[in-house]
Amino acid sequence: MTVIKPFDTTDNKSTTGNNFLISSKMKIIIGSKTFTATLNDSEAAKAFKAMLPLTLNMDDFNRNEKKYDFPKSFPTKSVNPKNIKTGDLMIWSGNTLVLFYKSFPTPYSYTKLGQIDDPTGLAAALGAGSVTITFESVN
Repeated sequence: MTVIKPFDTTDNKSTTGNNFLISSKMKIIIGSKTFTATLNDSEAAKAFKAMLPLTLNMDDFNRNEKKYDFPKSFPTKSVNPKNIKTGDLMIWSGNTLVLFYKSFPTPYSYTKLGQIDDPTGLAAALGAGSVTITFESVN
């Protein structure tokens, strides 16, 4: 079962001031394999991070990505990256989380959340078909 938290980053406030402390690191757990990812500083990445920890059953799509459709949209600023890289974590069409496990050129626009630091073994860990993936903050 997926528990979806509201898009609220207020729980990330520093206890020493009014600045937000957003860790840029996150763990992505697929079966027994754990990957470290770096999130960017976008509003979409902050909204995603505020939802963590999160366990999702992600479907395979186009044999190059795993996807999950959230019931509501993220704050996005979509651009065409021209090329997708293995390990890219992005939002497509406002509410679809995508984790790419193959590199390829693309005509589509996305909002990038971040990137897996070392995607070696990602495709093998994801396998074919649907897969359960856990996303966790690194404190």
